[in-house]
Formats: sequence, C-alpha cells, structure tokens
Amino acid sequence: MKLHRIIALIVRHLYLYRRSLPRIMEIFYWPFLDLVIWGFITLYLARYQSQIPGVVTFFLGALILWDMLFRSQQGITISFLEELWARNLMNLFASPLKPSEFLAATMAMSIFKVTCVSIVMAVCALLFYSYNVFTMGLWLIPFVFNLVVTGWVIGVFTTSLIMRFGQEAEVLAWSMVFLFQPISCVFYPMDVLPGWLKPVAWANPAAHVFEGMRAVLSVGEAPLTNLAWAMGLNGLLLVAVVAWFYRTFAYCKDQGLLVRVGE
Repeated sequence: MKLHRIIALIVRHLYLYRRSLPRIMEIFYWPFLDLVIWGFITLYLARYQSQIPGVVTFFLGALILWDMLFRSQQGITISFLEELWARNLMNLFASPLKPSEFLAATMAMSIFKVTCVSIVMAVCALLFYSYNVFTMGLWLIPFVFNLVVTGWVIGVFTTSLIMRFGQEAEVLAWSMVFLFQPISCVFYPMDVLPGWLKPVAWANPAAHVFEGMRAVLSVGEAPLTNLAWAMGLNGLLLVAVVAWFYRTFAYCKDQGLLVRVGE
C-alpha cells in the first residue's frame, strides 16, 4: 500500500464537494434534520403529553400518511432516474412523447406505488400494533389525495433539477422530500414550531393535512379549513411546478443537456 495513492483518491473525492451543493447537504443536513425533528417531538411530548389521547394512534397514523407522500414523490423521481440510468432518456424525448405525457405516466406510477405501499403498511400496522388506519373515517380519502399531490409537486420539481444539473443532483431524489419534513408537522402540531417558522409551515400543504389528521383523531373535529388550505396550496404549487418543468425541459433541450444528462 502506498500512502500517496490513498491521499490522491481522498483528495479526488473531496474535490467533488467543492461545487456540489447536494453533496454538502448530504453531510450537514441529515444530522440537522434528526436534531430538529426529534427536538420538536420532544417539545410536543413535554408540553402536551397529558392532552394526547393516544400517542401510538397519532404517531402510526402520521407515519403511514408521511410514507404515502414520500412514495408519491419517489414514483416520479425514480421513474425518471430509471430512464436516466438505462440511458434511455434521449430515446424517449427524441420520440413524439410529450413532456405532459411523461409527467402523466410518472404520476400514474406514483399512484401505483402509493397504493401498494399503503396496503402493506395498513395490514402490518393492524397485525403488529392493532392499529386501524381507517379510524380516520372518510377523511382519510382527502388526506391521501392531498399528500399524493404534494408528493407530485416535490417529485416534479426534483426531476427538473436532476434534468438541469445532472448526476450530481441525483441525491435529491431521496433527500428533497425530507427538506420539507420539519415544516410538514408530521409528528407534532404547528404550535410547537418557533414563531418565525410557522408562516413557512403554513405555506406547506402537507402541514395542513397532518394538522387535520390530529384534529380528527383527538377531538373528532371536521378539518374543513385545513383541507381547504391544503387543496388551494396544492393547486397553485402544482401549476407552478409543472410550468417550471416545461421551462427547464425547454432550456435543457436548447442547450443540449438532455444528451449529456446521466453521463
């Protein structure tokens, strides 16, 4: 073994981090995310423990719904990455395939993944923890619908970034959705957040879904306000992110980036 060759390889990998924001985020964001999420959960339990009727009900329900959002986003980004890894992206867009048709297909794949994963998680939660996800009643339907659309928003935005910046942005396919987890209030209410962060969370459709879930499970309250906010924000964000995707696609096509992406 030669020390200089080992050092050369280490330096080679360090150089990758100089101008790669996704790689830097991978190092610093995950410890920060763990600290923030578990810190807010601790504050939630410390403040409201006596007022929470069933911690298991809250956490398992939140976990299942969060996984639906995550799989919805993954259905879009992973479908794109599979074409990229197979070096089939240029073949697709050299054909008469339209960007809208590509997005429609990936959204359909995300629905398929969400359905399969949801069935597995619901059955396992019932068998191992005697938790019935249908305790939310018919409110489960608009909750899931809004989370799927939120996943589409994040997935389409992530796909456009990967298309624009290439392989160095591939890590965003797994990490982008977790950028939104602290402000999605998955395991704790919005009241736990510091004052300056609450307006940011209020602009996140997922936060309204999880707030509505807790309202249904704790006091049986109809979450009409939360659902109205979630649907309105999802509609605006979906239109904006699809327009962004079209703009990014046109730019990549003009600059010849579609040929080089994945290489």
